[in-house]
Amino acid sequence: MSLSLLTRASPRLEGMEALADWLFVALWLAGVVLTLVPFVPATLVVLLAAFLHELLLGFRELSVGLWLALGVLALLAMTLDNVAALLGARRYGASRAGLWGAFLGGLLGLFLGVVGVLVLPFLLAWLLEYLSGRRPEEALRAAWGTLVGLMGGVVAKVILHVAMGLLVLQAIF
Repeated sequence: MSLSLLTRASPRLEGMEALADWLFVALWLAGVVLTLVPFVPATLVVLLAAFLHELLLGFRELSVGLWLALGVLALLAMTLDNVAALLGARRYGASRAGLWGAFLGGLLGLFLGVVGVLVLPFLLAWLLEYLSGRRPEEALRAAWGTLVGLMGGVVAKVILHVAMGLLVLQAIF
């Protein structure tokens, strides 16, 4: 038997590697898309995709350093999501009422699809700002800031989720 036959992986192992690789890609892309849906833990989906990949292959392709980098990026993604909404809202003068309106609008918007997720946070932020005693134009500015902050957080998370996936792809392919 030649040395090359001894060092080649069996077809079964190659099949498992291909399955694990493509399963990671599918789950990672799903995680990136789910980033656009409020209150879905898309960062955890991306981490779960990497963990499942490694579980299927016996934890042999991703280094400890890469896991640490993924953890740092995941914490950053979760932090930025909350901080961006707050900064956007504060920058445009939103009060707690506007933040609560945006939060409740995001929850209710989940039941109405993409349009609901974008429109209801804005409308409820405006309504609660207005009901808290602000003039309509002040309430509009605060609602706009809340929406800008929320969208900024989503964009930041998408970028971080893409970076996380690219790091894993670089290690496995």
